[in-house]
Amino acid sequence: MGQAREVMDRLTTAMAAKDKETLAGCYAEDAVAFTPDEGELTGREGITNYLFHFWEALPDVTYEYADKHEAGNVAIDEGFVAGTNTGPLSLPSGETLPATGKQVRVRSCDIARVEGGLITSHHFYFDQMDFLGQLGLLPELSKH
Repeated sequence: MGQAREVMDRLTTAMAAKDKETLAGCYAEDAVAFTPDEGELTGREGITNYLFHFWEALPDVTYEYADKHEAGNVAIDEGFVAGTNTGPLSLPSGETLPATGKQVRVRSCDIARVEGGLITSHHFYFDQMDFLGQLGLLPELSKH
């Protein structure tokens, strides 16, 4: 197992344990992340705050691996993010939505580039429509 895989596994373990200090320590100070819902995030603090919002919205959040990959200094995780929405959901607009009480299980993929033992670039991929649909937050489509 290489350094990229070790760092990515440490990040996933920190998420599961809700260990903010270890999670933040996985990222370089000037790391950049790309997200489907908030776009580009810069810096360790911005990225960790983004991840903390999932703890708030889904306090029981878990990650179910489908597969793990490593190529040089890049680690890739494929799997599912699952949890129950029992906390407020922060939106990119700054608004928050009240908890729905619904369970979600959304396919995701994470690609992280590691340099010097820290994540310098992290791409998060998940289907926002699937996530919002499972929470019951999409408008009903008219049936004409």
